Amino acid sequence: MPVAAFFGVALIGLIATSWFLNRDALQKAVEAQIRAVTGLDLVVKGKIDISVFPASYVSFHDVGLKGGGTSDPALHVDVLTANLRLVPLLLRRFEISDVMMLRPAIHVVRDGNGESNWTPFVETIVRTMKPGAENQVSFSEIRIQDGVLNYRDAGGEATEKFADIDLSLAWPSISRSFAATGQFDWRGERVDGSISASDFVALLSGDRSGLKARLTSAPLKLAFDGNVANRTSLMMEGTVTVDSLSLRNALRWTGQPPPGSGGFGRFALKARANVVGGSVALTNVNVELDGNVAEGVMTFNNSGRQTLQATLAAGALDFTPYISTFRLLASGQRDWNRQLFDLNALSATDLDMRLSAAKVTVGATKLGRTAFGANLRGGALALSIGEAQMYGGIVKGSFGVARSDAVADVKAQFQFNDVDLQACASELFGITKLSGRGNFNVSLVASGASPFGLAQSLDGTAMLTGHDGAISGFNVEQLLKRLERRPLSGGGNFRQGSTPYDNLTVALKFADGIATAEDIRLEGPTAKLTLTGTASVPSREYDMKGVASLISAPSGAAGFELPFVVQGPWDDPLIFPDPESLIRRSPATAPLLDAVKDRKARDAVKSVIERFTGGPLRPAAPDAPAAVEAGKTN
Repeated sequence: MPVAAFFGVALIGLIATSWFLNRDALQKAVEAQIRAVTGLDLVVKGKIDISVFPASYVSFHDVGLKGGGTSDPALHVDVLTANLRLVPLLLRRFEISDVMMLRPAIHVVRDGNGESNWTPFVETIVRTMKPGAENQVSFSEIRIQDGVLNYRDAGGEATEKFADIDLSLAWPSISRSFAATGQFDWRGERVDGSISASDFVALLSGDRSGLKARLTSAPLKLAFDGNVANRTSLMMEGTVTVDSLSLRNALRWTGQPPPGSGGFGRFALKARANVVGGSVALTNVNVELDGNVAEGVMTFNNSGRQTLQATLAAGALDFTPYISTFRLLASGQRDWNRQLFDLNALSATDLDMRLSAAKVTVGATKLGRTAFGANLRGGALALSIGEAQMYGGIVKGSFGVARSDAVADVKAQFQFNDVDLQACASELFGITKLSGRGNFNVSLVASGASPFGLAQSLDGTAMLTGHDGAISGFNVEQLLKRLERRPLSGGGNFRQGSTPYDNLTVALKFADGIATAEDIRLEGPTAKLTLTGTASVPSREYDMKGVASLISAPSGAAGFELPFVVQGPWDDPLIFPDPESLIRRSPATAPLLDAVKDRKARDAVKSVIERFTGGPLRPAAPDAPAAVEAGKTN
């Protein structure tokens, strides 16, 4: 009964309070407390609802909050509700417990000095929350429902919009901590976030404070745990973690153009971060991208132009995803790809990276221990290989690409030392008939908008020296011995077997896509070859002549010699001996060939043939012939 009586008296007191409450005083008290906490002036354009029982609150409709002498409101709220504390209300004191904003429209404008229209709000919070302040914060929680935030910098270059904001802000008056949790929409994605500061006053004042932040969305997850200060410029120090199922989608979502069109899928990063202004230094980095895991240090600078620097080491790297869409040759493998280059990625950012790995995979190419660097600045990319275990040997060199509108200017210089020539020639040039070991030096420049354009403008030099190998597809020794015995017996099926060599020398000079043979020599135990002529890089065809010689074993001197011709595509050329040389070496046709060069002898031979055929011979084509006709008759 005493408890029931107490609650009855309290209920009667609440009802009586609601009857005798000075509503004007309540409204002014609430407005004054909101002004004291936010530093913004309350401008009410709509109606005001006041309730004491069963719920104690004051609701303002169509409210604007302005500060700093600005004419445009920094915040506009459809309904601002201030919930009142019950006990002080019974004692005729009006104290706000929390504030709820329904459909607020928040406007943040930042000038060139880093100040914004919300600076008065921040300064007021700092003053009222400091110990000993005259007007202590009367309420410690603000809830936002279905809000919109619009951000704009002084120049109007950066604008962002955050919609459907559901947020709860809490800074308990008996503590120095601050926490905010909620959700919002940004660029079509729902983001769940939270932030907490160990010293809210220090954080707003720019002094050092502990900070924990977390953002979670479908494209990207980001977390930070450390300390932050903002006295003269932003400074952060702590552990940062980033995770994304697709880095390419995350870059698009954040407004960054993703490089190329392949790779940049699964991404994860964990590091110790040190942020000073627009510069981010990462140490103890553990980064994973497309299954490639590396450790090292990274630096990112966003002062004017984005610049990424990194020094990383990895056990194994696979670059196949990043070149999977790049094709030098067309689908038929007989012609160069004519698809235009996409060079936009070269202008997106600046890059200075050094990588080392125990194993590297690039498509079908396997590399051993490799150290290389990549530098991208002002649209020019430079790759340098300090040393790479490749094709069973060591490779060093550099590769550069400079952008000129839609045209790529390419420069390559490489030295291949003691490599497997079969693997090297097959992967670099599509030539599969060469084996052995040797050295290969190349210095080339080209300019074009597609691989075909590069092939058309190729200039430079190439030098190959090989040893202890073979050229497959024909056997020079067997062919020469057969033709030495019977020159007109035909070469037979000579496109079989292989020609071994002790030493191979190939020196080429490129000009406008045409490779000219300056010195091509093959020296084997029983045969020797020399070649002259040209090879077209755009059409990938040979047009060359050579001389094959048998070597006498005792003296090593050249014996039987046979000129031959190499024509046709690189991957399957036609190789055939010179017919005039074979005719000259035949005992039956050589005298006839010499005889028909004399006019009297040619007339005599013609007369004899006419007697046998019973009619005159048809005139032969100029310069041909008699030798051809005689050969056919023979």
